[in-house]
Amino acid sequence: MTAVLRLESRKRVRGSVVLVVVFALLSALYFSMFPGVQAEMDALEQAFPEYMFDMFGIEELHTIEGFIAAEIYSFFWVLLVAAYFAYVGAGLIASDVQDRTMDLTLSNPISRVSVVLQKIGALWVPLVALNVGVPIIVSVGALVIGESFDPVALAMVHLLSIPYLLVCAGIGLLLSVVVDHVRIARAAALTLVFVLWLVDGVSSVDPDYEWIGAVAPSRYYDETAILVREEYALGDAGILLAAFLVLLGAAVLRFVRRDI
Repeated sequence: MTAVLRLESRKRVRGSVVLVVVFALLSALYFSMFPGVQAEMDALEQAFPEYMFDMFGIEELHTIEGFIAAEIYSFFWVLLVAAYFAYVGAGLIASDVQDRTMDLTLSNPISRVSVVLQKIGALWVPLVALNVGVPIIVSVGALVIGESFDPVALAMVHLLSIPYLLVCAGIGLLLSVVVDHVRIARAAALTLVFVLWLVDGVSSVDPDYEWIGAVAPSRYYDETAILVREEYALGDAGILLAAFLVLLGAAVLRFVRRDI
């Protein structure tokens, strides 16, 4: 029975299209800025303290790879898109429980495990839309201004982001089965993703406290290393996938045992 998957997938289409359009507009803005500021990039790099670059993983701003990694991926992708997945994940179960539609769903011959798996499975829609649409937009934008990306590096920055985004969705999903009120679950998910991202950035500044950031999902996804240095941390992606499976398993276990 895949009715839940089909229904949830249709719900994600509009939000996915909006996100792709937003990224297209942002990309147009930043690509239009790059030629004009490229000559002044050395001065701009000297104007900011070094810890700012360490905190946000910024490198080689004078190159198109470093510039786009810093301006688009380091913030909008790693934080805002991650927050979107956490927000959506936090509403997958809690919203249906709160408005009592979960009772109707479970009155059909479907298990609670299947409900959770189909709902989280519906996130294939934004994952595919973003990870297909955005690299196309970025590639075209670079060509328009006479620049280009290594297609393998650009593909990998998106492929390796999937486990990271799934972990953020998993955080939201776990909160969705623990917290009864959808607004609280969503607020908690957004706050947690932001705090973890901030902990990762702040702890990376001081080597003595760098270990604290090991709890942050963003520690295991380095978009700058992928785009600028073409370093593909497959082991880190494996850690994120394992973390997602743990979160998913915990969410399923909790939902199976809870009263609704």
